[in-house]
Amino acid sequence: MRVLVVEDERRLAANVARGLRESANCAVDLAHDGEDGLFMAQANPYDLIILDLMIPAIPGLELVRRLRAAGLPTPVLVLTARDEKEWVVKLLNAGADDYLTKPFDLGEMIARAKALIRRGKGHAAPVLRVADLELNTVDRTVRRAGRRVTLTAMEYRVLEYLLHRPRAVVSKVELLEHLYDYNWEKFSNVIEVYISGLRRKLENGTGRPLIHTLRGQGYILHD
Repeated sequence: MRVLVVEDERRLAANVARGLRESANCAVDLAHDGEDGLFMAQANPYDLIILDLMIPAIPGLELVRRLRAAGLPTPVLVLTARDEKEWVVKLLNAGADDYLTKPFDLGEMIARAKALIRRGKGHAAPVLRVADLELNTVDRTVRRAGRRVTLTAMEYRVLEYLLHRPRAVVSKVELLEHLYDYNWEKFSNVIEVYISGLRRKLENGTGRPLIHTLRGQGYILHD
């Protein structure tokens, strides 16, 4: 999953980004004011936007309004030092999906981020399933027919994204855009490498493939 963090306090932004990378296995882009945040949010396909309420150029509340007015459905988690009821109402009415009051616990922020990403993909439960394949987004474990499957960090990211889009054709470009941050070189055969590794580990002699290739279109996960 790919997350945009819009926060002008650079140390806090770095801590949030590090937590998302290490504990949620997310690709993270950073913006330090509302103008950059608006540009990046409209230019890239994010799975979640986390933004501070009090940011320069375009304040957080106005940024949420502009994103929703532009028809962008990406879930938004707002970080704010203000917890007055009228501000909470304004945030939610503007289109924010959730908020956290500063100072906040990083573990709680990551849990809320994961929940918003799941709900944004249409999955409320933390366990994603297709056939006998299960992926637990909380402890990041994968099982097939009850057997634990050990994946690399990037193999897990690819599988998690495919499980969020079961039975849909997912192109290589779409995978690259959701798995890597802004600085990644997107013209690469790295996706084929991860798909090959996933197939080998998930099948493991079962003879029942779950990831299928549609030539010239992409990949589809189904039983």
